[in-house]
Amino acid sequence: MSDTIDIAAFVRAQTAVTAPPLVPEIRLHLATQITPLWEATEATLAAANVPPPYWAFAWPGGQALSRYVLDRPETVRGLRVLDFAAGCGLGAIAAAKAGAAHVLASDIDVIATEVMRLNAVLNEVTFETTSADLSRDANAHWDVIIAGDVCYERPMAEAILPWLRALATRGVTVLMADPGRAYLPATGLEEIARYDVPTSLELEDRTSRTTRVLRLAG
Repeated sequence: MSDTIDIAAFVRAQTAVTAPPLVPEIRLHLATQITPLWEATEATLAAANVPPPYWAFAWPGGQALSRYVLDRPETVRGLRVLDFAAGCGLGAIAAAKAGAAHVLASDIDVIATEVMRLNAVLNEVTFETTSADLSRDANAHWDVIIAGDVCYERPMAEAILPWLRALATRGVTVLMADPGRAYLPATGLEEIARYDVPTSLELEDRTSRTTRVLRLAG
């Protein structure tokens, strides 16, 4: 797809550089209006079978996890961190700023991986990116996994939660953040922080979402 469209140019044309409200020290390429971006993505990228532009928004879970990591850098300092389903790369940027030894940001959307690289440059940090589906990788390559807003659809939640639990059992610290999505499991999670994250009425149908940061039990 990168041979037929300049992804970086598309992203710059459809977004503005701004800071998420809960994490003002980080700047990102974010959508200022939701509907025009969705329409532009459909018109420009539909033929390439690209997912919707989730990468253009700093979702509440990503903001809460990033705030937690920046305020408690010992969570990731000197460790290997995976930002899973990273979207815009907000969590990966926070982990890099907090002193992680190595950060990998994964998202199966190839547009998102390009956005993450653009956002890394904005914030003068470096980390690796991948569009591989890591949820089939049972090896514990990481010390810490951060995953924000990953329980919004049943198929995704059912696919990734057993994998995350298996890694937690092997000693990986798995931190999730959730603003009340429908498919978050009711058990096996310990709340370690809570934030009220300002949100867009157009995106979330409310101006704020209470978002919990949770540690997944093995």
